Amino acid sequence: MYNILTERLIRMDKSDGSRVEISLPEVYAALMADEVDAFPALRPHHRHTWHAFLVQLGVMAMHRAGVNAPPADPTEWAEIIRGLTPAYPDDEPWQLVVDDITLPAFMQPPALSADKLSEYLYENKKGRYEPENGKKQPVYTPDELDMLVTSKNHDVKSAVASSVQVDDWIFTLISLQTGAAQDGKGNYSVSRIRSAYSARPAFSLAPCEQEGVLRWGLHVQRDISVLLERRGEVLNTRQFNDNGLALLWLCSWHGDEGELLRHVDPFYIEICRRVRLRVDNGQLLAVLANSKVPRINKTQQGRTGDPWTPVDDQGMALNVGPTGFMYKRISHFLASWNHPILLESTYTEEHSHTLLVARSLKRNTWKHGMTEGYAERVIPLNPDAMRRPGALRALGEVANDRIEDVDKVQRILSHAIQIFLGRGETDKVSREHRNLARPWLNQLDEIVDVRFFEHLQAEFKAHDRDERQRIRNNWQRDVVNRARLVLADAMDSLPCPEIERYKARVRAEGLFEGRIRGNHGLPSLFTEKGVDDDNLSTGERRINTAGTT
Repeated sequence: MYNILTERLIRMDKSDGSRVEISLPEVYAALMADEVDAFPALRPHHRHTWHAFLVQLGVMAMHRAGVNAPPADPTEWAEIIRGLTPAYPDDEPWQLVVDDITLPAFMQPPALSADKLSEYLYENKKGRYEPENGKKQPVYTPDELDMLVTSKNHDVKSAVASSVQVDDWIFTLISLQTGAAQDGKGNYSVSRIRSAYSARPAFSLAPCEQEGVLRWGLHVQRDISVLLERRGEVLNTRQFNDNGLALLWLCSWHGDEGELLRHVDPFYIEICRRVRLRVDNGQLLAVLANSKVPRINKTQQGRTGDPWTPVDDQGMALNVGPTGFMYKRISHFLASWNHPILLESTYTEEHSHTLLVARSLKRNTWKHGMTEGYAERVIPLNPDAMRRPGALRALGEVANDRIEDVDKVQRILSHAIQIFLGRGETDKVSREHRNLARPWLNQLDEIVDVRFFEHLQAEFKAHDRDERQRIRNNWQRDVVNRARLVLADAMDSLPCPEIERYKARVRAEGLFEGRIRGNHGLPSLFTEKGVDDDNLSTGERRINTAGTT
């Protein structure tokens, strides 16, 4: 029931503006023709798990069928996908609902015997599913099944489903089974994350035919092509099996034992929860059971060769925390972490416009996997900046030099704001004043973040040393001017007795201007011509004048 290979269950928005419902093989055909604009049922934090599922399934199906180029015809896709499940001529592994619990269903492992259904829920004589002996309640909506541990509703909302369709369940099952963190006793995490409470991050490159536009089809095509080409390399660097388990929901699992990595395909699609979909009064629902161990034995700390995940020098997977993908974090990942296969550019990408795509839930491992929202960033990469070997790592290193400049400005800005809050007197500055200054430093970070990588690449691609220095100086001046505006806004907003406000303001501005010109600031900007006042707005020029009075 609900066979994703034969039934048109997935909604898709096409490039011509129409909305259609198609099967999984037709999804692949549309991706190869670059006809996909969006999947309207896809929630933001499902984007990577759906993308990764399509790529991993496509790579494994093509490899085992001996197909070198992605088919254009959905019938061919259906044939090679079925090649992964030859023992099931009735397509049980591709059906959302299979009543026989000893058979697999889509992303749902089979049990050893029919009576194992009682481990999920008790089915009474009327065909209703009721909790028994404290077992879990049935789950009636996909977003409840995909419940995230959140401190509050951020950009990832919970329990919002109103009108549920079949593809809502499809995307949720994939997200849960391939991206979940641990959620209480008996609900284990996936293997491709650093710790039980981490997130599965994604860094990759994608072709860009229109500036800054990420296309589903081009992205999937590119990742399939790269992984097919480099499959042997992944096999040699990890303990995988070329003919190992590809789809882990095909194997019986009663929650008592897990698989080893050496038993699986390098691009295996895993599951982490014991879940089965059923039909009750014509509506889909999910029933769940606990597990005693993870599906993949978790001794790896994310060392699974995930082609989207950066790893540190010990090979442990990256976790994206509450700060998400701000420019400082992206620069640190590029310069200091080992890049995954799909973040390494090909020869073609070194000579064409490319996008860096970063996606992840933001999980706070100190708070048992508390979800702090969803992060996604798409950065256009200029081919002129990508032509040198190791361009992304070198770009990150240059970015870190710029970040040191921003840190200097932020320290000076913080000191100036604290002096203002201390009414112009150093001995009245307190720890509370330092905390009050922090939001204004974050505001400067957000301002710098907007065009950081655009300005960075302009410097990076410059061939002449003097030109690079000129570009860096102009950027530094812009950061200083932005900091002046932030200081002015802070002094207009923060508390200070009116009788002492003028003194506090003058001393704060004087301190800022003095330190920014000093040896621990950016003195090179002021040794010859100083800040280029012709490039300042009226407000900025006023602040500059006040600060140097």
